[in-house]
Amino acid sequence: MKQQRWFRAGWPPLVVVILLLLIWQLVVTWGGTASWLLPSPLKIWQDGTTDMSRVWMHTVATFRLMLIGFFVGVTIGVIVASCLHRVPVLKAGFYPLLILSQNVPTIALGPLLIILFGFGLLPKVILISLVCFFPVTMSTLDGFMQTDRSMYNYMQMIGASKRQIFYKLELPHALPALFTGLKISATYSVMGAVIAEWLGGGVGLGYYMILQKSAFRADREFVAIFIIVVLSLLFFWLIAGLEKLIIRWNAKRSS
Repeated sequence: MKQQRWFRAGWPPLVVVILLLLIWQLVVTWGGTASWLLPSPLKIWQDGTTDMSRVWMHTVATFRLMLIGFFVGVTIGVIVASCLHRVPVLKAGFYPLLILSQNVPTIALGPLLIILFGFGLLPKVILISLVCFFPVTMSTLDGFMQTDRSMYNYMQMIGASKRQIFYKLELPHALPALFTGLKISATYSVMGAVIAEWLGGGVGLGYYMILQKSAFRADREFVAIFIIVVLSLLFFWLIAGLEKLIIRWNAKRSS
């Protein structure tokens, strides 16, 4: 049954992607478009395989940077959300600032971070962490607010401490919302890593794209874009798989 559901959900977008690639190939072939301006899917595939060793090196660098920034941002986000929830005064003071912080474009922070911390790993990790921090924090806070109030009152009535209520009731109820934030942050972390590599660095897919832009190699630009999309999807599916393993009761209820 699960395989049938996966097939029914997966084949429509797969067919659409195949049709779009076919139309793209036909338009470029019959239209006589210059390959340096708009390469065909076959040209992109061929160039990606010939330059695979170098592409793989940059992909590994981006993946490593993405993971570091993701885990730092998620860890801080969960801690901040827990503190704001347990201390209402902090939430009243910092919650509006969290909302305002999202009005600052991420790419605008990059040059400032480079000025403050140089061209090393630290400013890149900070940039990715900032991108991942907000979705996790807001989703976790929302999850805490969805705690069953009748169960909350019952645990208070039987003498449970605030610590026990938090770990045995509020935190488990917040897990579905937390994983929603994790899935959003998973895709954002790839974007943040590429932006960080655009702003400064000597390795990674962002740096690779800058090199190919300077050489007018649109085919290799598309190779990098394709890998970025694949990384985002794989990371998203990984978090979704962990969600099903950890929150079995929620997966059964939603299926």
